[in-house]
Amino acid sequence: MPQPSIMQGPARKNSKLKRWLKLLFRSKTGTVGLVIVISIVIIAIFAPWLAPHEPNVIDPVNTHKPPVWMEGGDRENLLGTDNLGRDILSRIIYGSQISLLVGISSVVLAGIIGILVGLFTGYFGGFLDTFFMRLADSFLAIPNILLALVMLGVFGPGLFTLILVLGVTNWVQYARIIRGEVLSIKERDFVRAAKSIGVKHRNIIFSHLYPNVISSFIVVATLSVASTIILESSLSFLGLGIQPPQVSWGTILSDGRDYLATSWWLATFPGLAITITVLGIIFLGDWLRDILDPRSVK
Repeated sequence: MPQPSIMQGPARKNSKLKRWLKLLFRSKTGTVGLVIVISIVIIAIFAPWLAPHEPNVIDPVNTHKPPVWMEGGDRENLLGTDNLGRDILSRIIYGSQISLLVGISSVVLAGIIGILVGLFTGYFGGFLDTFFMRLADSFLAIPNILLALVMLGVFGPGLFTLILVLGVTNWVQYARIIRGEVLSIKERDFVRAAKSIGVKHRNIIFSHLYPNVISSFIVVATLSVASTIILESSLSFLGLGIQPPQVSWGTILSDGRDYLATSWWLATFPGLAITITVLGIIFLGDWLRDILDPRSVK
């Protein structure tokens, strides 16, 4: 009798892993998304070794150099240079660090706030629920980018300020989703049984409710990283996000917007980097939804 119980855990993990791999190879978009996301993360981590040049080194002699396949281009600057002679490829590689850092960090911060608010308001209800849901309605009444612009205008632009602002302004969607899940789960028999035997509310929330709602958060958070990267790029493009000498894809776009007619590569390549990254994250989010949805085909 003891042997089946010992093998039950590994067997369950193996079956879950097989299901994940089955869904991965079944979904072409999921596979592509995973490859793109892993590639971007590797590029961001190893940027100092992968970038052929320093991102902020100015070379007045080689300004507006075209990509290597165009007339006037060379292998020294594969994607060309900008109006100050800085290497575009190196700036895109280094820009991935800031864009991913802002996207992931702000989503983590917003997720922590949203999960806590959703768990406690959904479980306890009453005044706490009413207060936070009306506060959430107030946040939803104002577009995120407008609210972020106001807050950044008040507190000033910068990396950590941007992460804080995006985290504080994006917690609402997580709170409402988690709250809705909790309202349904807290009426189930296992939660009622825990209450009947005197289990503390804190233990019920974090041991019984939290594990059952985290999958929904993971899916939404993955997709939110994509929208946050776009929002960060937009704010940096407007001059209220990342500030020089730090490099992000939004600042590279902002530097190249005045030269679209003559030096299209200044804005095109960072725009492609944003597009490819966002698509990869969206594809990965769709795949994660298939994996974490208990109703998906096994």
